[in-house]
Amino acid sequence: MSVTSALVSFAAVAALLTVVPGLDTAYVLRTALVSGRRPAFAAALGIGTGALAWGAAAAVGVSALLTASTVAYTALRVAGAAYLVWLGVQMIRSTLRRREPGGPDGPGDAVSSVRAWWRGTLTNLLNPKVGAFYLAVIPQFLPEQAPPLLMGMALALVHNAEGMLWFTALILAAHGVRGWLRRPSVHRAIDRVTGTALIGFGLKLAVSPR
Repeated sequence: MSVTSALVSFAAVAALLTVVPGLDTAYVLRTALVSGRRPAFAAALGIGTGALAWGAAAAVGVSALLTASTVAYTALRVAGAAYLVWLGVQMIRSTLRRREPGGPDGPGDAVSSVRAWWRGTLTNLLNPKVGAFYLAVIPQFLPEQAPPLLMGMALALVHNAEGMLWFTALILAAHGVRGWLRRPSVHRAIDRVTGTALIGFGLKLAVSPR
């Protein structure tokens, strides 16, 4: 397998994963609706940052630890589940309390680009299933003549490029109806639905087998 054919073949597989609705899509879409385009793009870049880290780890074999060690996998799975549940609970709580004018933003409110990027990064890094996917798929697309680390990063970048195209379409579509969706009642509904989804993702991750 040549480098070019490996990249093209992986792009086809990664494209299917990109468009399947999941936690990443829910988080970016919610950020676009509540905080605007800039934080939403920052969230998408954060998710891409996490994907690059997993891609590099899978290429050099670090992610194999998650497959070989039940303790390591369980620890990361529990940490990721706890983070998602915490984030979801905070979003729902923010819709139940009275907000003081000029008060600080909570996890359910509009966030800065830096915070959106960091949350996006953590969302991917604390999801062992992303690492498991990369570990299972990336080694199949590593040509013998290519340096594993560089090739793993290249494959992750292909996935990131597809993800950014998908997220861009979602963000621009969300921006068109953001004015209506930012009404207080609609805003609360978005946070409650997204928060519930995050809690659901977290609980599913906590109880799911390898």
